[in-house]
Amino acid sequence: MKNQYAAWYNKTVADYEEIIQILKNHDAFKGEIKENEPLATKTTFKVGGPADLFIAPQNYYSFQIAIDALLQNNCRFFIMGGGSNLVFSDEGYRGAIICTSNFSDAAYFQPSNISPQFGKVTLQKNQTLITCFCGTPMKELVDFCTENSISGMERFAGLPGSVGGAVYMNARCFDCSISERLFSVSWIEFSQNKTELKQEKFDPSQWAYKKSPYQSGNKFITTATFLLTQKNASEQESIAQECQKYIHERETRGHFKFPSAGSVFKNNRSFGKPSGQIIDEAGLRGYAIGGAKVADFHGNFIINSGNAKACEIKQLVEYVQRTVLQKFGFMLEPEIIFVEK
Repeated sequence: MKNQYAAWYNKTVADYEEIIQILKNHDAFKGEIKENEPLATKTTFKVGGPADLFIAPQNYYSFQIAIDALLQNNCRFFIMGGGSNLVFSDEGYRGAIICTSNFSDAAYFQPSNISPQFGKVTLQKNQTLITCFCGTPMKELVDFCTENSISGMERFAGLPGSVGGAVYMNARCFDCSISERLFSVSWIEFSQNKTELKQEKFDPSQWAYKKSPYQSGNKFITTATFLLTQKNASEQESIAQECQKYIHERETRGHFKFPSAGSVFKNNRSFGKPSGQIIDEAGLRGYAIGGAKVADFHGNFIINSGNAKACEIKQLVEYVQRTVLQKFGFMLEPEIIFVEK
């Protein structure tokens, strides 16, 4: 599976000195710049080789500078956040990885700042807007809401990864999609020679189960604004308890026992059964290829049992797909992203 950010740039040589010098010599750029940086430690699956070039901007402006430098030098690149849904190749990545995890924040968004292009927007008495940079960990967003007695994000408590990744994948937790909480999204749209910042109000017609309008085209989410409910301070404890309920549910299901990416396959409602149940009925729970294993505790989890390789995870995903197809005539659709070298 390819990622759209890596689609058309041709530079594959190991010399990235020109890009490095552009960033180091730019007065406004702040962030890390590393060559041959290991990627395994930066994902929840804990697999993958090194990136030729790894850039971790500290703020949004530095991110823009990095994108422009890569575009100017025709350098292949891939943008990542918390790495909770990614499998990097064992050979690493030939190009630049831009990591957004260093610029993150969650804050109240004043209604007076709503874009005029959205038309007239009237909030109900207890409604509030919360905005986040793409690199904001989901935990940070949930914690911000809890601390400020804001309800609406409780079901996403314990979800790993970043806000940008959750919006990109339209993450779904306990029968609630993150799009159900969205008010608006800002994104960068880029071609080989330019970038353009855009924004739009949430339009439900563009979203579906684990689908977002940012999964096609050359679009990168920069901020997301959520429409949530402001509660009284006296209700903070009940919000915190609700968050803990969902975190405990994840722990009970074994979400944090081993390195993994959570659910591997999307559910297909037309088939009538969750993917985990289908995999169980195919007799695949516990099946392993090398260090990659279908979890004993959940059919829709593939875990790194300790020494898995990216190629083994991919082989296991394909084996599960083939087996289910042969037994039930149904092709499972992965939701994890395999990043080619």
